[in-house]
Formats: sequence, C-alpha cells, structure tokens
Amino acid sequence: MDQAAFESELKRDGYEVQVNTTPGAKINPQHSHPFDVRALVVQGAMILSRDGDARTYEVGETFSMPRGCLHFESYGPEGAVILLGRKH
Repeated sequence: MDQAAFESELKRDGYEVQVNTTPGAKINPQHSHPFDVRALVVQGAMILSRDGDARTYEVGETFSMPRGCLHFESYGPEGAVILLGRKH
C-alpha cells in the first residue's frame, strides 16, 4: 500500500499517526497495547506472532490488531520502519 494513502486513511479514521524505527535486530516479548493498532511496513520487515501464528510483514504490507491483543514482535538485523496508527 502507498504510504501517503495509508496515512490519510489513518487520520480519516481517527488514528494518531507516528513512525516507529527499529534500527537493528530486536525482540519485543509478549505484550499488548491499550489501543487499536493499524500499521504499514515502510522499510525492512517484522515478524508478528499472535494467536499461535507467526507472520512476516514486509515493505508495503499492512496489519491491524485490536487493543488488548497479546503478541510478540521481532526484527531481523536490518531492522524496520513502521508507519503506525493508534486509536484509544
């Protein structure tokens, strides 16, 4: 998906927009957020594990999660840049 179009959709739908940069390899242990998430991978890739399933998201792919969803995130040595929308 196009970054500008995705950002416009987030704003239209009432999401706070931010960019999350992970410069290298990292694992975020299981956690949840008190807000809904919609995100677009802008650079690199990330693995999102939830509901017993792991999926790799690469440049141009989007994902969403409802608030309270337990998940893990991991990033390879190249890291990633994620355009992130949060909605409380």
